[in-house]
Amino acid sequence: MSNAAGIIAFEDVSKIYGDGAARALDHVTLTVAEREFLVVVGQSGSGKTTLLRLINRLIDPSEGNVRVEGEDVRALDPIQLRRRIGYVFQGVGLFPHMTVAENIAITPKLSRADPAKTKARVDELMDLVQLDRAQFRDRFPHELSGGQRQRVGFARALAAEPHIVLMDEPFGALDPLTRDSLTEDYRKLHDKLGLTSVMITHDMLEAVLIADRIAVLHQGKLVEQGTPRALMSDARHDYVRELMQTPHRQAEKLHALSGKDAP
Repeated sequence: MSNAAGIIAFEDVSKIYGDGAARALDHVTLTVAEREFLVVVGQSGSGKTTLLRLINRLIDPSEGNVRVEGEDVRALDPIQLRRRIGYVFQGVGLFPHMTVAENIAITPKLSRADPAKTKARVDELMDLVQLDRAQFRDRFPHELSGGQRQRVGFARALAAEPHIVLMDEPFGALDPLTRDSLTEDYRKLHDKLGLTSVMITHDMLEAVLIADRIAVLHQGKLVEQGTPRALMSDARHDYVRELMQTPHRQAEKLHALSGKDAP
């Protein structure tokens, strides 16, 4: 399938809950190119998590089609689909009774991968996410810091060698230093492994710094999309212009505190 068609495609997708008075998503058409890093932003309740959950078929669309690698997700077995897609979310959700190595190995084991290959894959991933094997392999989640748990979460998401990784506020619960470090490290992993990543965040500065392209949802509608540079310099929608002013205001405040003139 060509990049132009998109490795992920939403075709006039709506998601309606309850009596249909409110649409979580309202006629969204969006494609994500292979190896692209797309960040989805918008206020709470704008439909961001709904969009993400449609990709790996945690929910199905009420209207329209969602395609992954050219296939309508409703035609695919949801379990097999989810094993092809990495998923990372705030809070990580590691199994507390399993060691770091066991948590990372869970998807290959469920897929009945060869045990020797699974062990080698765990070692490879621990190196990849910069967790010392000797120190962390046999630790349990409660013995790890928040940043270390999130690194295990990334390793687990990558264990089945997915082409696509979905992330729902993956850095939101971390302290600023750990958040900054992990954001940078994940972007490097994305590029190194040739992943297609779709991430939700409320942090506009984070979105601007990590994304290839930003998609803005507002009241269930996709109101604008573009590169960070394009949206910061020439957003057309009033809500998007206001949203994209956040990084500018933060930069101005930092310059004021440092005693320097704003750029």
